[in-house]
Amino acid sequence: MIKKLRRKFIAVSVLSVFLVLTVIMGAINILNYSRVVRDSDTVLNMLAENDGQFPKRGSGFKHRNRSSDWLFDELSPDTSPELAYESRFFTVRISADGVATSVDTGRIAAVDTDTAKEYAKEVWADGDTSGFLSNYRYLKKTDDCDTVIIFLDCRNRINSFRTFLIYSVMVSLAGMVAVAGLVLLLSKMVMKPVQESYEKQKSFITDAGHEIKTPLTIIDADATILEMDCGEDNEWIRDIRAQVGRLSALTKDLIYLSRMEEEKPQVQMIDFPLSDVITETAQSFQSLAKVQQKTFAVEVEPMLNLCGDEKAITQLISILLDNALKYSDENGTISLRAHAKGRSVCIEVYNTAEHVDTSALGKLFDRFYRADKSRNSQTGGYGIGLSIAKAVVEAHRGKISASSADGKSLTITAILGR
Repeated sequence: MIKKLRRKFIAVSVLSVFLVLTVIMGAINILNYSRVVRDSDTVLNMLAENDGQFPKRGSGFKHRNRSSDWLFDELSPDTSPELAYESRFFTVRISADGVATSVDTGRIAAVDTDTAKEYAKEVWADGDTSGFLSNYRYLKKTDDCDTVIIFLDCRNRINSFRTFLIYSVMVSLAGMVAVAGLVLLLSKMVMKPVQESYEKQKSFITDAGHEIKTPLTIIDADATILEMDCGEDNEWIRDIRAQVGRLSALTKDLIYLSRMEEEKPQVQMIDFPLSDVITETAQSFQSLAKVQQKTFAVEVEPMLNLCGDEKAITQLISILLDNALKYSDENGTISLRAHAKGRSVCIEVYNTAEHVDTSALGKLFDRFYRADKSRNSQTGGYGIGLSIAKAVVEAHRGKISASSADGKSLTITAILGR
């Protein structure tokens, strides 16, 4: 149990760090990409408004920077005045019928006229007014009859964005690994008080159980002596012996459950015929189901074998069938199925019921949990049977679960590793 709790603590911690880093790195990279697009579109709009050229002095535009012949009124204040000389772009004019009428590649060396026409043809067919094509950001502007497509080389901006993205992912992964390592090292220290408390609880249950056995044995012996003096028809003596029996059974179950929940439960793993064990155990419940006028069906796949503790598996089947009989409705239906499922064995116990609270199915395997508290006196259980069943299944490297398809039936499924 402590190991599972520790694994959950590590998983939750690492997952939390992963989500936080994902949100932070995602937001930063989205903002970075948005800036690349915004700056590129600003340059493209400036070129589109000036017939594919940067505006110059005397063009009627107000300007902030007088150190150059180029104006940058629409760009951010931290834009370099060398932008006009650093920017590489080309333009293609296309007629209304989609034919390239003119190409200007004078401001770029990586693209020739034919390549520019191919890019323009692809953008024209795409229909979008702006976007990315390879490493180029483009913008379409329609004049009276023709359409001018301006391509801006964004190779440096895109490469910077990709480099930052890769580095941010690498740093985030390194941070996650570091956090996972720290959590792994410190989780044992964090779980130590819980482990000590759990160990003390198990020790108390075991010790108290053994201590209770002695007075119960004495009370039972005294009741036997009184019965010899007062006769067997004394109702008070019968009640004493009945309550002693209940306490003895409860004590035995608690000690058994405590042992099964140990880190390495003491179970004898041997190969045995599982089909025969299930069939023989089920036969003892056939007569009880008949007396209660309930339908009991058994379907066991032959030749099933299991490497495990035969006694514990017998107790598991008994607990599941006893639970089905106790909590099934009047004249209800009970079924037991066992079959191979890959390299595992699947055991299913089904019973109809008056009502099943589907929201509380996960609590059925908790200690002392009672699904139907109004019937405690009728069923006579203690609410730890399914807890023992869960401990037995987990000791055999398996899983157990409860399900209800319609709220009028309950299916307990145990999968045991072979």
